[in-house]
Amino acid sequence: MPYWLVFALFALGFAGLAAWASRRLLDRSVGWVRTGITALVVFLAALPMAAWALRAAGVLSGDRLVADTPIALSFLALTLGWLFAAVVVCVVTLEFAWPTHPRRNPVTSVREAFRRRDRARRYAQILSIASRHGLAIFGAPRTAARDLPARLVSAMNDAGVTFVKLGQVLSTRDDILPRDVVEALSTLQMESTPIPWAEAEAAIRAELRVPISEVFREIDQEPLAAASVAQVHAATLRDGSSVVVKIQRPRARRQVTTDLDILRRLAADLERRTSWAKEYGASALVETFARGLYEELDYLNELHNAEMLRDPSGSRAALRIPRGYPEYSTQRMLVQERVKGTAFSHVSSLALDKEDPSEIADRIVSAVLDQVLLRGVFHADLHPGNLILGAPGPDGEPRPVTLIDFGAVGIVEKSLRRLLVPLLLAISNEEDAAATDLVLLMCAHGESLDKAALQRDIGRVITRVRNSPTNDNLFRLLVDALRHHRLAIPPPLLLVFRTLGSLDGTLRLLQPDYDLTARGLSLAPSVALRAVSLKEAAISAQTQAVIFVESARRIGRRVESISRALDEGTFSLRMRLFESAPERSWVDSLVSRVTITTVGITLVIAGVLLSVSDSGPMLTETVPAFSFLGAVLGLGGLLLLLQSLSRSLRGRGEPW
Repeated sequence: MPYWLVFALFALGFAGLAAWASRRLLDRSVGWVRTGITALVVFLAALPMAAWALRAAGVLSGDRLVADTPIALSFLALTLGWLFAAVVVCVVTLEFAWPTHPRRNPVTSVREAFRRRDRARRYAQILSIASRHGLAIFGAPRTAARDLPARLVSAMNDAGVTFVKLGQVLSTRDDILPRDVVEALSTLQMESTPIPWAEAEAAIRAELRVPISEVFREIDQEPLAAASVAQVHAATLRDGSSVVVKIQRPRARRQVTTDLDILRRLAADLERRTSWAKEYGASALVETFARGLYEELDYLNELHNAEMLRDPSGSRAALRIPRGYPEYSTQRMLVQERVKGTAFSHVSSLALDKEDPSEIADRIVSAVLDQVLLRGVFHADLHPGNLILGAPGPDGEPRPVTLIDFGAVGIVEKSLRRLLVPLLLAISNEEDAAATDLVLLMCAHGESLDKAALQRDIGRVITRVRNSPTNDNLFRLLVDALRHHRLAIPPPLLLVFRTLGSLDGTLRLLQPDYDLTARGLSLAPSVALRAVSLKEAAISAQTQAVIFVESARRIGRRVESISRALDEGTFSLRMRLFESAPERSWVDSLVSRVTITTVGITLVIAGVLLSVSDSGPMLTETVPAFSFLGAVLGLGGLLLLLQSLSRSLRGRGEPW
């Protein structure tokens, strides 16, 4: 067999064995290709040095072994061991600087390539919109800084549904944004240029999966309204019912997916680079926002929300809910009863026919409080465009008020409602101490909270609102006070306050001097009475009694078990520390790492001390046995230290 072929086979064999052993030693999925190539390069690069060391040790003379066979094999094994150690050092260095990434599925890679393309296009579009509205990152702004809120709102309106919804969410975060920006963002509306009728007709046909004429007698080709995510067309069903068809734009969901992908990446990058993003949980906020946005894009969910808001008794139906048609509705299309009337955003142009506008507003406030405090399900987006004022009924019946757009619905659990009703009663009676106690029961807080200062601030808010001639917004001032003291306001409670604040602005379009706070506080006692039910109280008392009796029975058994264990001498205490498997695994890993490091350092030190020793029997003419043993111990210690280093880096979660 030719010499070069033998050498090549030996080099490949060493590379393969070194790659396998390195992966086992480092206990991680290091790439096979990288490890094999590294081993081969190290073997070829270090081979001249290894040959020189063997000649200096008197094992090799020229190309011939001159030492006894057992000794020669021992030196060859030691040399290969140090070559293997050099391979491991190089692999660890490469993994630290350039970590191995698992090979991705080709389908995933292609899908990610399309996402990168969509993100690049969207980035360019967003930058173009920002530049057009004077929000360019580079260069001087085209307008004064005081115009920033207006320019920001215009840019968000042009950027589409995701940014409009994001702006609407941020309009509730006056704890992190300036007041003028918050007020500007609260005006965001999703008006947009309608898509051509041919495109809308194709989308409707695709959702119906039958010819349009089989469901609708006619559809108006001109939309009643158009937004960045959908548009609404008036239509008539085959049975003559007047309805509206809300059809989602074909590319809206894809744009939302791309925008949310961008927001997730920006939030993750902000959390890596800034401390405030970590404190506010930017990624968690984006995920919550994404979940809510996807729910609003599902029109079956909107249909379900409308049915939840419908009063089953109908006795106090001051706010009408239009009828839905689930048989024709899908995730991307909603068919609903057409509501005739005037939106509150244009109600100032109406002649109310001598009807008292405050009476209409009182009915709305009463109905909304019933939704929030009694039923626990309420419309969470009461801006002027979502309330429709109908025409007067026959025989002097009051004008009906109808709610539309049920994409955002709030839910208040009963345990929170039990505290919210007394809170309104306490505020109406100016009992700041009771109001503070109720707030602390609803909101989480730290041990450093100054309760006396909180009570003073709440008392000032209540007194200011009760005596203010300008009708200050109680709920906004209360939220400001709670945030000032860093109380964690429950999301349902925050949504209630935000909804009532939005309703306050809506009702002022009907009557400019309307005081929602005063009306709401005056209704609080009657709402509290209706919230009390003898049947519910009896059931609640029975439930609590059963829980108390069962707990008392268990206490007796537990006392008996403890006394018996004390009497028999088998009483023991169990520590919960390190009780779970992950905790024990962490402790085992830490002890193992410390042990391996200690043993490795000891072996290296012992190896160095023995290597410089010239005593003991001579294995060759120049190498004593103790020096050879020292090289072996040093090799073992080095490999142990490399293994401990690899586990430490992996345990810290740092990139290799």
